[in-house]
Amino acid sequence: MLKKGCFLVVILLLVHLISASPGHAGPKEEKEARFAERVRESIAKLGTGPNARIEVTLQNNTKLKGYVSEASDNNFVVVDNKTGAATHVSYPQVKKVRGNNLSTGVKIAIGIGLAIYLFFVLRGIANGNG
Repeated sequence: MLKKGCFLVVILLLVHLISASPGHAGPKEEKEARFAERVRESIAKLGTGPNARIEVTLQNNTKLKGYVSEASDNNFVVVDNKTGAATHVSYPQVKKVRGNNLSTGVKIAIGIGLAIYLFFVLRGIANGNG
């Protein structure tokens, strides 16, 4: 009886894996755009000025730390506290963002969005699509 139950579970899992379609997730660009929009909203909530402290990791793993001096619909500017250097960052360049005013819910949403994005990117690589 136990062998029959295990066999049935294995068969059901195989059928589920075979029937899963990778096309339901939507294009990669759509996911990136949604993530960029969440980053834009987070920056808007954070605000601008010396109190809008932020740490940003870009897609190329460059790390920026300072404050948001200005933000627009397409990009924002991070000013380094030590050097005063201003770096213009477009929202799609952002891999990870952490600000002192970001609520826990926003941090969780960004983390979940990044995890979902990475899952589908890695799934595409495993399937030979990327």
